[in-house]
Amino acid sequence: MRQDIDFSRAKRGALISEPGKERITIRLDADVLAWFRGQVKGGGNYQTLINETLRAAMGAENAPVTVGKLREVLRQELRA
Repeated sequence: MRQDIDFSRAKRGALISEPGKERITIRLDADVLAWFRGQVKGGGNYQTLINETLRAAMGAENAPVTVGKLREVLRQELRA
């Protein structure tokens, strides 16, 4: 950093936000982040890929199968 510039009285500028987006801080495991970054080597944005993955998980059809849900389905199938 240049020593001849005095930032002691500087004020932080307004954050420029995009409509429909919110800036947050999130901690992800390094291997998870590396995987997402590796998926977009040919171009693209890993953050968009993370958003798409989260949206897919939000849908009822694409929700992860839990042990409880698996048991429920098995009980229904065994009754039939």
